[in-house]
Order: sequence, then structure tokens, then C-alpha cells
Amino acid sequence: MNPDWIYLDNNATTEPSTGVVGAMALALRQTWANASSSHAMGQEARQALAMARAQVAKMLSCKPAEVVFTSGATEANHMALRGAVGFNSRQGLVLSAGEHAGVQKLARHLKERQQVDVSWIGLNADGTLNMAQANALITSDVSLVSVMAANNETGVLMPIGELARLAHERGALLHVDATQLIGKLPFDFGKSGADLVSLSAHKFHGPKGVGALIVRQGLNWPALFMGTQERARRGGTENLPGILGMGAAAERLNLSPAQWLTQTRQQAHQRDTLEQGLKAALPGTVVFAGHAPRLPNTVYVRFGHVHADVVLNRLDRMGVMASSGAACSASGNEPSPVLMAMGVTREEALCAVRFSLSTHNTAQQIQTVLERLPLELAPLMAEHAPPIDQPTGVFA
Repeated sequence: MNPDWIYLDNNATTEPSTGVVGAMALALRQTWANASSSHAMGQEARQALAMARAQVAKMLSCKPAEVVFTSGATEANHMALRGAVGFNSRQGLVLSAGEHAGVQKLARHLKERQQVDVSWIGLNADGTLNMAQANALITSDVSLVSVMAANNETGVLMPIGELARLAHERGALLHVDATQLIGKLPFDFGKSGADLVSLSAHKFHGPKGVGALIVRQGLNWPALFMGTQERARRGGTENLPGILGMGAAAERLNLSPAQWLTQTRQQAHQRDTLEQGLKAALPGTVVFAGHAPRLPNTVYVRFGHVHADVVLNRLDRMGVMASSGAACSASGNEPSPVLMAMGVTREEALCAVRFSLSTHNTAQQIQTVLERLPLELAPLMAEHAPPIDQPTGVFA
């Protein structure tokens, strides 16, 4: 990586920490045996697997037996949603309109191919969940409610506790895709009310290709892939180097409440410095979901009516990495479904740019962006200004 580059795309993926790289390298060199083997080397691998499971469990305040390692959050989400179909006599799924593209596609597939009744909770203009709709849609016919803990584009936090109460009152289970929240805010599985939680290591400075589904103890959740591994919940030889890397990443997040508070405040300060600096230097900058409860690292904006692809091109030339929303589905021709669900116009949604920070970013990097980006964008914003009588929409 070029040391002069400034990486502000941490909701897409994060840089593996030094400890993670070391743990994986050690596993590849020394602890490479199959954890299912009965010989000494297999037992050593099994012990390492148990250690990583305990590290992840401690990070999430859950029991080690509740951790099912997967290839990432996508697989974990498939396990959760597909497992709900036929889990009991109910056939309803309720999701939010702001879910990750992969989850939305899976839900539509289940609706079309397996006649599952899928309902979508709408979003308010500030990106928060429409709880009146949630209350109406979560009925006695619903098997599973599935929502993000934090939106990957806007960073808006979802009311997990309230959704858990609604779901459980009506006999449904709650699945939480916590992929974007883990590493940015503390998460306590035991207190969350969730029955199933998905996460992916590469979002909190761990490796790609490994994640987990947390399954509440006593819930006999069906396997997506058959086999004896992971207590018969996920077949296939475990990716031990990846799992040990995930364990090392989790170990870094075993922080005290005071440490979490300090980290969160520092991150939010950098976010607010960037956000406010851009608005001050570039009048016409609009912040999406700026007044909603949100992650401390995410800035989602449009620079007047300048298309996101143009902005990202200028940023790339500056050596600044950002995105136009969700990296897994980013497209210069299609607007963000999340912004569209918030009532943003198609034209404005196509201008949306996301900056997402991590603890690896520095105050100097933020200052560099604030010094250089206005010089690039001010002429473009003037050039793309709408006619004075044209409505532009107002979103905080």
C-alpha cells in the first residue's frame, strides 16, 4: 500500500491488523493440521480453534458454544434466512428496506422460489426504521425478523431491543446482521435480545473469508452445509488460519467500557471534523442521515449535484479511497436502494459518496482531505448547480 494513500472506505473492508497477520502466518506454518484429526497435531489445531472461538465469544458477550464459524456474513445471513424457512409452521419473513443487497436478493429468491411471505419495513427520511410499519408487519405468521444493527451506507443504528421485544411478543425470532457494527461500537449478544447474529471478520481488521453466525443456546438451528464440524451446524474443514486471524481481531476489541467510550468519542470527533469541514468549505454539501443515531465512523454526503463517479475519480487522483455506497453492489448507473427508500430522488442518490473511517486514520489525514478536496470540487459544484427555481430536496 502506498504510504501516501488515505483509506476512507472502512465500511467496505478494513486493513488487517499486525496481530491478525501474525496469527494467520503462525497457523499456516505451525498449526496447519485438520482440527478433526485425533492425533497430536490435530489436537493442537483443535485447541487453537477453541481458543479463537473463546476470543470471539468474549468480544460478543456470548457463550463459545453459540459461535458457528462461517466463510463470512453472507453465508451467515443465508444460514439465518434459509434456516427460518421450514423451522416451524410459520412462513413469514420481515426485513427492513435498508438491508444489504445480498440479503434483499436472497429474500426475493425465497419469495419467488419457495413462496415465502416476505414483508419490508420502510425507512424514514432520516434513515431510521419506520417502527409503526414494523409493529404492523410483525404478526403471528412471521417466523423471522431480520435487520441490520447499523446500515452499511448511512451508518444509521436500528432499534434492536425494540424489534426483539416486538418479535418475541408475537412468537417470532430476531436475526441481526451486525456486520457493520462490530468493531465500531460494543455489542452484547446476551443483552441484545437477538436470537441470531451475523458478522464478518474483515470489517473489524480481521481477514476476509471468515465470519460467524451466533446462534442463541437452545435454538436447534438447521445447517446450511451438512457435516460434523461446528457441532454439525456447518460442514466442511474449518479455515483455521482465517479463524485464528478472526480471533486475534476479536481480542483487540475486548475493551473496557472506558476504553470503548474513548475510542468512540475519538472516532466521532474525526467524523464530525470531516463532515463539518466539508459543509463549511463546500456550500451545497448535503449530509444524509446526519441527525439520526449512527455509527461514529460514517459520513454519507452528496456534493451538490456532482455525480458520485466524478467525485470518486477526483478523490482517487488525490490518493483518497472512498465509495459511492455499498462496495458489494456499487454501480455508477443505479442509485442506492437505501437512499431511495429514504425518499431521496434518483438524481440526488446518484451523487452520494460515503467516507468511512477506522481507528487507523489520523487527524492529519482528515485535515489533508479538507485542504485538498474543496479545491477539486468547488468548480465542479458551480458547474453542476441546478437552476435557481429547481427544487433540490432537503435531507439532514
